Amino acid sequence: MTNASARLLIVGPQGSGKGTQGVRIAEALNIPVVSTGDIFRANIKQGTELGQKVTAILDAGDLVPDELTSEIVRDRLSQDDAANGFLLDGYPRNTAQVEHLDAYLGEQGASLDAVILLDVPREESIARLSLRAVEQGRSDDTDEAIAHRLAIYESETAPIISVYEPRGIVDRIDGVGSLDEIAARISDALAARGIGQLV
Repeated sequence: MTNASARLLIVGPQGSGKGTQGVRIAEALNIPVVSTGDIFRANIKQGTELGQKVTAILDAGDLVPDELTSEIVRDRLSQDDAANGFLLDGYPRNTAQVEHLDAYLGEQGASLDAVILLDVPREESIARLSLRAVEQGRSDDTDEAIAHRLAIYESETAPIISVYEPRGIVDRIDGVGSLDEIAARISDALAARGIGQLV
C-alpha cells in the first residue's frame, strides 16, 4: 500500500545503478520515471522541434540550458500519469534546477517526499562504467570521458544534496552490493517515511 504521494528524486554518480533502481522503485509504486535523458533522446529520435533544439545544443558540445531542461520537466510532470507521484532521474542536476523544481512544486502545493542518494565510491563507479563499456560496446565510456562525467557530477550535482539535507528528506543508501540488496535498503528507507513497500 502506498501513500497518496511519492514524489521522489534518485541521485548518484554515473555507474551508481540509479537508472536500474529507479525503474524498480517506479514500477513498485506505480509512478513514472521522469528522466531528462530519456525525454531528450525520445524527442531527438522523433525529430520534434524540441529534439532539433537539443540536437543543435549537444552537437555544439554544450549542455542543455537549465531553463529549457526545467521547461521540459515541468511539461512532463503536468501530465496525468504523474499526478500521484513520480521519480526524477537526472534532474535537478544543479542548484539552479533545484530552485526551478521548488518553484514548480510550490505552485502545485507540493514538495519532494524523499531524495534517494546512492552512495558509491569513485573507484566502484569507474569499475562499473569500464565494465559497461566493454559489455555494451559503448564508445563514450572511455577512461577520460568517465573521469570527466564524474568530475561534473562532483562539482555540479553533488552540491544539491546540501540543499536537500536540511529539509530532512535525504536517504543515503549504500550503493554497493547486489541489485536486490540495494533495492531492499531503498525499500526500508522509503517505508520508514510511509512510502510503499518495494520488495
